[in-house]
Amino acid sequence: MDYLYLSTTNSTAFSPTDTMPLSTRAKALMGVQSVSALLTSLLVIARAVSILH
Repeated sequence: MDYLYLSTTNSTAFSPTDTMPLSTRAKALMGVQSVSALLTSLLVIARAVSILH
């Protein structure tokens, strides 16, 4: 779980990479939060591009 959390935070950069949560549950929740922030940003960008075309 440690490596999964580390790779998620480094690849998305929408979560605090300088803070390391201690519990596995906190790591999982912060990983989900960073992935959802990335997906939300991608959906907003895709919508803006589709409106421009």
